This record gives sequence, C-alpha cells and structure tokens, in this order.
Amino acid sequence: MSFSTLQLIEPIAKALESEGYTKPTPIQEKAIPVLLERKDLLGCAQTGTGKTAAFAIPILQLLHQDELYKKGPAGIKALILTPTRELAIQINESFAAYGKFLRLKHTVIFGGVSQKAQTDALRAGVDILIATPGRLLDLMNQRFVKLDQLKMFVLDEADRMLDMGFIHDVKKVVAKLPAKRQTLFFSATMPKEIAELANTILTNPVRVDVAPVSSTANTITQSLYYVEKKDKRKLLQHLLQDGTIQRALVFTRTKHGADKVVKELHTAGVKAEAIHGNKSQNARQRALTNFKASQIRILVATDIAARGIDVDDLTHVINYEIPNIPETYVHRIGRTGRAGASGISISFCDDEEKEFINDVQKLIGKKIPLADNNPYPLTRDGIASRVPKPQRQSTKPKLQGQGRSGGPKKAGAAAGGKKKWFGQRRQNSNS
Repeated sequence: MSFSTLQLIEPIAKALESEGYTKPTPIQEKAIPVLLERKDLLGCAQTGTGKTAAFAIPILQLLHQDELYKKGPAGIKALILTPTRELAIQINESFAAYGKFLRLKHTVIFGGVSQKAQTDALRAGVDILIATPGRLLDLMNQRFVKLDQLKMFVLDEADRMLDMGFIHDVKKVVAKLPAKRQTLFFSATMPKEIAELANTILTNPVRVDVAPVSSTANTITQSLYYVEKKDKRKLLQHLLQDGTIQRALVFTRTKHGADKVVKELHTAGVKAEAIHGNKSQNARQRALTNFKASQIRILVATDIAARGIDVDDLTHVINYEIPNIPETYVHRIGRTGRAGASGISISFCDDEEKEFINDVQKLIGKKIPLADNNPYPLTRDGIASRVPKPQRQSTKPKLQGQGRSGGPKKAGAAAGGKKKWFGQRRQNSNS
C-alpha cells in the first residue's frame, strides 16, 4: 500500500512526498482510514512504529475539511497530550512537516522553561496544541488554555504517563474536555490502570494493534562484548578510537550511570553529554540539539529520557549496560539502521548482566555474535576462553557458550538467582 491509496487531500499528499514518504507503516495503514471516519481509536503501538504520523495526518485533514473549523468560533480544536518535552517537540515538528501546505496553526507547550513565548503563541490563536501534562494544567489554571471548542483529543504514550507519575494529571485534563469529541488513545502496553482509563475516555473505539517489536532489522550489525564491569569504561574509550564512529547513542540503565559515563568520556577527551530525567529541560534539549548538529560525538541516555527521540543518520548504538527488559534492547538498537540504512549495535555485558542478555537473545530468537578482538574479556565463568581470537569466526556454535548464562552456572543460581534478577528489574525500570 502507498499513501496515495489513503484518500489524503492534496496539500498533505504533497507534504508527504516532499518529506520522502511513500509507503505507510502498519499502524498508519490501519489507523488513518479509521480516524478519517471520525471514530475513536485505541492503538497499541510502541515508539518507532510511525504512530505520530498515524494521528497527525488525519487530524490535519479533518480540521482542514471541517466546516466547523472554517466557520465556527476560534479556539483549540485538537489537543495532543504526551509525557516528555522531547516527544512533544518532535510531534510539533511532525505537524509542521505534514501540514506545511495548510493554514492550520499549531504550537507546543512544556515545563522547565519560561511560559511567555508559549502564552504569546496561545494568545495569537492555535488550532492544534501539543502539551505535556504539568504545563498544560498550569496554563489552564491561568486561563491561557481553553478547551471548550475541542474536537479531537490524543493521549499518547499512556503507559509512559503512568510510569512517570502523570496519570492523575491526565485525569484532571480529561475532566475538563468536552464530552463530545473524537478520542485517540495510544499505549505500548496495557496494564490494568491504563485499560481502565481507556474504557472511561473512549466511545466504541476501533482497536488497532501493532505487534510488539521482537525482532531486529537485518540492516543492523550486532555484536556483544563480555567484559568486566570495571573495564567497560576502558572498552568504550578503546572503541571510540575508531574514527568511523562519528556519532553514537550510548545507553545506561540509570541516571547516575549516564552522568558517570559522560564524566569519564570528558576525562578521555571525548565530547559527550547526558540526557535523563534529572537534567533540566533546557539542558536536555541543548544536549539533543548539539548531538543532532554533530557538535558532540556521544549522547548518553537513559531509556525514559530517550523515548521518542529520533536522530537522522545515527550509525551506532552502544548498550553500555544491558537493559533489564528485553524489549528495550530492540527499541534501543532500532534507533539505527532505519529506512533501509545500515547500522551498528554494540553491547557490553558484565557478569551480573548475563541473565539480561540471555533474555534479549531469547526474545529476538538468535544469538548476538561475539565481537572479535575483545581487549578486556570477562574472565569469570570461563567466558574469556570462549571470546574468539581474530582469526576465528564468532559464528561457530562452540563460541556461543553453554547453557542460558553463556557459561557454567554458579552454585545456588537456580535457587536464588531468579529472585535477585526480578528484584533488580523492578528497581531499575524506574531509573
């Protein structure tokens, strides 16, 4: 299917063509026709599936065509509520791209910065508002935002709203919306509280599911380094001596870990910045802008802070720490190798993370090839003896290790190990 089969109006079709988009993603193919019929939608889709265009395109088309928009009173007609500043900015950029041949006005509001520029834009008149919950409620209370003319409401990344503690703010916003509206609800997962929220705000929705990403693109070359935890810093600096790594996104599990990696890279003379929840909004946006402009070589990020961030022509993703949720690995490395381009994923795995990497390999259905020429091999559990020498091929079965842990299990692992890992997952998933 191509976009030409979706009955899009000429200004939007022209904009998509100018952006180089010809074929819709599965979520776009399923959602756009439903939304153009003005039906409520429950979309189960993750970041990276193209869901922003799946709701932005029909919103632009319906508002452009709607006689109420042309003749009715001025006011905000569509509200997109999203959990992070970075994602809000990107959604606003998407509306600018897809709607550049339309006269609809849109703006974005978020906390952590002065509100003056945002309130000035609201005073000038806005058709489409993209917002984070806290700043939206603040400006609603100050009467800068009025939603009495709202026709369309999008709740994006609902499960992330729950994870970040915004669910009560979301409910406060929903309580202020007109009862008669079209509602679009997107969530990667559907925990009980999110399912209950969906039931309360949707009316006879059409459900659109995009299967969770469990496979990695063939265009991404993956490699795995078993390394002592204390040697990860040296291994990263060693790899960055390769000039072909011009720009890399490095992932850690925690905010503290991200700051520590940046500090160590600065000591080694490598330009790097961190992006995570403890950074100010200005610092996070500055780091992302510098990274996109290649003013810094390395951006170190936690998963929550990086969610929704897309960087063009990103060639390398480095898992400095293995994620404790296997699907996160797929999302991380999926930020490279997009649109048919090639990409490289490099993962560092220490002794404590072997259960995590085994879960990843089980999810993606294959072993991640061991890297050749590992200068800092992990010595415990016999891993070092299986790290391939340069002349040997890492694809030989005997090099992949034995058992689920990649080596002989420690005594007592069967009895106590699994409980330990589950505890770590609960703790780290909120970092």
